[in-house]
Amino acid sequence: MKKIIDPEIHRSPTDKKLVAPAASKAPADHMAIGARLRHARLVKGLLIKDLAERVGVSVSLISKYENDKLLPPLTVLHKLVSQLETNIGALFDSNWSGVGYIARSGSRPRISAAGEGDSVGVTLERIIPSGMGHLLQGNIHIVAPGGGSMGPMSHEGDEVGYVLEGRLELSIDGTTHDLGPGDSFAFASHLAHTYRNPGGNVTRVLWINTPPTF
Repeated sequence: MKKIIDPEIHRSPTDKKLVAPAASKAPADHMAIGARLRHARLVKGLLIKDLAERVGVSVSLISKYENDKLLPPLTVLHKLVSQLETNIGALFDSNWSGVGYIARSGSRPRISAAGEGDSVGVTLERIIPSGMGHLLQGNIHIVAPGGGSMGPMSHEGDEVGYVLEGRLELSIDGTTHDLGPGDSFAFASHLAHTYRNPGGNVTRVLWINTPPTF
């Protein structure tokens, strides 16, 4: 059985009692990374005990890290980001504090994807900026008639969408669904999915996914 080592405690050289070193406690002004750690764990589909076993620390420590009651030592931090397939820089991104809370109509950035023939494909209008430390990604997918994803996608995470206008042909795990205004969807992103606009008018879909992939 794998031995679980808890770096929060050690034995005092003068007696046999387990004592917690004061230096292990998170300073009051430390960067809050708990929500990011928890999010990354959930995206990987891991329970706290699963992550604790993989990293070699106690369940209580993982809980403290995720609730910002304790900062992991560097050695544990390296193990955490390795298991969660992220990096230390992303965890401590200074933009996490949040700036630019409001995006005005007409001022949001757009990303265009090429289409085929007369189709102009898909334009993504960002409602959540990229590179800001957000856990969510949100776009309005503006899909031209005949435009779409141009192939299946599959990745980690979850997504949810709401058709604002037009028609959307959405295929999830081999099953095709014909959606119209007011219809919504939600699915795990690891399921192969494609979408296209089968109609003659522009389709707009509010599409949210996590973690950010674009």
